[in-house]
Amino acid sequence: MKRKLLPLIIIFGLIIFALAVIFGTGLIERYTPSKEMADKNELFHAKDDQIALVLNKELQEAQGISVEGTTYLPISWVNEKLNSRFFWDSVERLLVYALPDHIVYANEFSMGGDGKPLLYIKGEEVYLSLGLVLGYTDIRISAYDQGTVKRLFIDSSWEPESVATVKSKTKVRTAGGIKSPVVTTAYRNSKVRIIQEEERWSKVVTEDGYIGYIRKWSLREPYMEAQESDFQAPVYEGTSLGEKVVLVWHQVTKQEANQGLEALIARTKGVNVVSPTWYAMSDNEGNYTSLASREYVDKAHSMSLQVWALIDNFSKNVQSDQLLTSTTKRKKLIASLMNEVETYNLDGLNLDFEGIPEAAGAPYVQFIRELSIECRKKGIILSVDNTVPMEFNLFYNRKEQGIVADYVIIMGYDEHYSGGEPGSVASIEFAENGIVDTLKDVPKEKVINAVPFYTRLWKEGADGQSSSALGIAKARDWLDQNQVELYWQEAIGQYYGELVTDEERQFLWMEEERSLGLKMDLIKKYDLAGVGCWKLGLETESVWDVISK
Repeated sequence: MKRKLLPLIIIFGLIIFALAVIFGTGLIERYTPSKEMADKNELFHAKDDQIALVLNKELQEAQGISVEGTTYLPISWVNEKLNSRFFWDSVERLLVYALPDHIVYANEFSMGGDGKPLLYIKGEEVYLSLGLVLGYTDIRISAYDQGTVKRLFIDSSWEPESVATVKSKTKVRTAGGIKSPVVTTAYRNSKVRIIQEEERWSKVVTEDGYIGYIRKWSLREPYMEAQESDFQAPVYEGTSLGEKVVLVWHQVTKQEANQGLEALIARTKGVNVVSPTWYAMSDNEGNYTSLASREYVDKAHSMSLQVWALIDNFSKNVQSDQLLTSTTKRKKLIASLMNEVETYNLDGLNLDFEGIPEAAGAPYVQFIRELSIECRKKGIILSVDNTVPMEFNLFYNRKEQGIVADYVIIMGYDEHYSGGEPGSVASIEFAENGIVDTLKDVPKEKVINAVPFYTRLWKEGADGQSSSALGIAKARDWLDQNQVELYWQEAIGQYYGELVTDEERQFLWMEEERSLGLKMDLIKKYDLAGVGCWKLGLETESVWDVISK
């Protein structure tokens, strides 16, 4: 009997042993950390002369390049992420950088202090040397650009960082888990910058320039480390009127219209700035037409009015991208405008460039920077007109305008316009949204909100829909002549009236003392720099009792 059981016992024992071996091997396999090394080229997507860019702990799609030991960054990425003031003139192949009182120029032959080119051009992309970017930008860097995997860590934030010291030598992995490939080794007493905390792992940046995960128990208690910058940011000192601005635009379409200033101003109250529409760009070479008058300026000054002459780009012969991209053309235009300032003793310029395509956005802002330098030198005021902020016009870069210009004017009207859907020219919600959104980028001391002295009379009939602009005075005449009754619309902040006949329906949202009073209340509520009024002569005298308050 025993002889018969022995083989069974042996077989059973072997099975148990085999299972133990299998189970034990599984446990060992499961709990033994991986020694597999990560492919660092894959981690950073960089090889040869490519330089991986890590901005604020995040790997970027854009890459720098290494040329003869010098690191260069793509200007398109620098403009978007670090410093938008580097302007590349693709026409004249010239780099332009506007400081508060002068402009710095460089081309592909310009050399830095180390004897290396400041620029590198590869195909359609322009690259800036790291030293050049550092000279004008408030950032700090950690460069690892000498090995096979070149990388550059850039930080633009100066907030305190969470830092920890490594307790003992340990592996840093591509993900939280011991089976993840090894990125690098963190040695005892080395420091890591903590990006993200998880339950058992921390995502960190190591001293040798890698991003990965480390076991939390391998780190001593994290602490906050202050970051200090010694960068001296340029100061764009502006010129202020010194009091709340009450500006009126005076539309001048022929020289004779200059003679009407005194009579028109006599109807107003509290106005301290007049902006005549004197200058109109006429081509893409920097030329313009002028209706300027020294007699007009002298008369305005005698009435204690400043004159901020307006220049526009409304001509169909003007393509703003062609005009403004060229550094030579911008120089020509600015020099010519400064000559006008001297000749006519102007107190300021009002820039009214509208309908700018996105391709001309950066050149337009560059023009404002460069124009501001010369205005600053002469002590005159530069104001810039802007439509209400919308997603499609953010490239106007109101934030930069608010830094370099003296005043940013919101044209708080044309909510509904000719050819569009019927509606108010400037509802109270539209006006307030324009102010609130502008204040996100521009300090209140520089924001002027402009109000309309007109409305639109809409017509709907068998021939379709149309509209025409009516000044407040003429709109009142239309209401009286047709005995139209007005009804207040609280949500719009305006009176509404309509006239229905067999042929058509006519209707309008009336701009008058009550609606303008609400807009003036907004200017007070947000403590803005003042009000602008489009345009002189369209209003009734009673309107000024509201505006002047």
